[in-house]
Amino acid sequence: MTQKIVGRYIVTDPKICHGKPTFRGTRIMVSQVLDQVARGMAWETIEEEWRGKVSREAIAEAVQLANRAFADHVADYILEPA
Repeated sequence: MTQKIVGRYIVTDPKICHGKPTFRGTRIMVSQVLDQVARGMAWETIEEEWRGKVSREAIAEAVQLANRAFADHVADYILEPA
């Protein structure tokens, strides 16, 4: 299995972080940054925290992909019928 390009800034590679999605050229997992966004951290602060290795555009791509994945799989998260 080889590296797969998920987006302009996001890749998966079985040799890096066990194949979890990371930002291209880093070992920074997308899930780590999404957790920071979910906690309400300002995107500028996230950029600073990762010393500029994760750009504002990369964060936006991660949020957009997460949004699309959730929309596509929302049925998997339903706890009980309304």
